[in-house]
Amino acid sequence: MSDNAASETRVFLCDDGDTVAETAAEAFVEHLTEVLEQKAEAHVVLTGGTVGIKTLAAIAEADGVEDLDFTRIHFWWGDERFVAADSADRNENQARAALLSKINLDAGKVHAFAAADAGLSLDQAAAAFAELVAEHAAVDEIVPEFDVVFLGMGPDGHIASLFPGKAQPAAGVAIIAEHDSPKPPPARLSFTYEALNSAHQVWFVVSGADKANAVEVAFGDNPASLPVGRVAGRDATLWFIDEAAAASLLAE
Repeated sequence: MSDNAASETRVFLCDDGDTVAETAAEAFVEHLTEVLEQKAEAHVVLTGGTVGIKTLAAIAEADGVEDLDFTRIHFWWGDERFVAADSADRNENQARAALLSKINLDAGKVHAFAAADAGLSLDQAAAAFAELVAEHAAVDEIVPEFDVVFLGMGPDGHIASLFPGKAQPAAGVAIIAEHDSPKPPPARLSFTYEALNSAHQVWFVVSGADKANAVEVAFGDNPASLPVGRVAGRDATLWFIDEAAAASLLAE
């Protein structure tokens, strides 16, 4: 459960998934430009999924993107499917095709989870990545200072690879190995609720009528009953959502 429930929540209502991606992309370029005016480097957590990848593709085409210094941005992923490095299912590969291959970045600031053919077991990969994360975190923190965490959401209300019905990760843990995901592939790596809740801002990118019930829970009286309701930004939580997914909100 998030301790950030009192942080500001903003909803950007969009016509459809394409508009969700375009709106979030424009906001991202504007916000990261402001962040980099205040400090030397930024940390951004990316998400996969249809709308998440559409958003990355839209960032590559957004107004002002040519003036954003991506070499000062660290890129992470909220979760990853534990498959071969060249698999099209990897969020990393989809993100590289949509955005990272199209911008001038610092390769040393792109922090991808290990692939299944890297010679590590799933648990070893989680431990190794947790060590990398810790190297970029301040003293007494479990993750770096995340400026923006992008999150998609499944129809069941899952985020990253944090699924309903699963035990809550232990306190102080940044990375988990998910051995039995209800959504294939079963083996995954993921940041924890605690890690995601450390972010200054959490940005949900959501579209589709199949997400409406989970959105209703997220904005309802018992949001923490689903994973999506257990995460919020410390400063702000932004929802970029289309009318189909926001049906319950529009009916109020």
